[in-house]
Amino acid sequence: MAVLLSAMKIKKQKLTEQRFMMFGQGQAGVGIARQIITGLVKEGLSYREACGRVYGVDKDGLLLQGMPVSEEQKPLLKSQEEIAGWKVARADRITLLEAIRNSKATVLFGVTGQAGAFDDEVLAAMAANTPLPLIMPLSNPTAKAECTPETIARATNGNYLCATGSPFKPVMVNGRERAVSQCNNLYIFPGVGLGALISGSPRVTDRMFMAASEALSNLVTAEELNSGKLLPHISKIRYVSSQVALAVAREARESGLGARGDDEKLLQMILNAMWEPKYLPLRYQKPDFSF
Repeated sequence: MAVLLSAMKIKKQKLTEQRFMMFGQGQAGVGIARQIITGLVKEGLSYREACGRVYGVDKDGLLLQGMPVSEEQKPLLKSQEEIAGWKVARADRITLLEAIRNSKATVLFGVTGQAGAFDDEVLAAMAANTPLPLIMPLSNPTAKAECTPETIARATNGNYLCATGSPFKPVMVNGRERAVSQCNNLYIFPGVGLGALISGSPRVTDRMFMAASEALSNLVTAEELNSGKLLPHISKIRYVSSQVALAVAREARESGLGARGDDEKLLQMILNAMWEPKYLPLRYQKPDFSF
């Protein structure tokens, strides 16, 4: 979600102006979709409207009403009315490419572990839907990524935003080096856990994850955004974690789930709880064997 919020700053658009395509409907895909829906509702859509902006595709194609799915996948099911007028070969088995073209998706997630799933045709279809598509091949390791940043750059003629699940080197685009942000849980999870712990909240809510994502996105500098980065540099991770934790603790406080202290007090509690990996220098003392 933090990557999405950063991308919206570059695109100068809102989440509600996007359509989201999720390729892969395991736990990762369902979890991402759920958080996107939370973000869309926060921006003013009804829950039903938000679900309508998110599309899920698995091995059997686009998720449609009547398909056997898990409880968590049900919000993404599309009715025949919603796909009426779509140009597809089979209305009961809509492919990823067909779904992208007909839904006019502007954001594409990959959580399938299928290397090469996002080929040039898929990426070109995304580029045809919007001047600046956001492509996120999140599978790892690198060998299982749905595509590489180089493939994205080539297929979109350099007009894209990208974050990956695996580490990739910067890409040369029109003679300029463009960074590749690695979308990794380390940016969010330590801070979320610490914020919930410090606040004393009995549970972690979707709103806490949203607050964490907003805090993380706000830490990306204008310079980083201009270079194509959608997340802060990893060297800032301790500061990032403290600010994410503060955002979570603040949300816990405002929702009545956590401690009532002010921000300054909460931040001090967070900093006091963070482990500093520093040790005293080792000194060798020659043993005395004299008797």
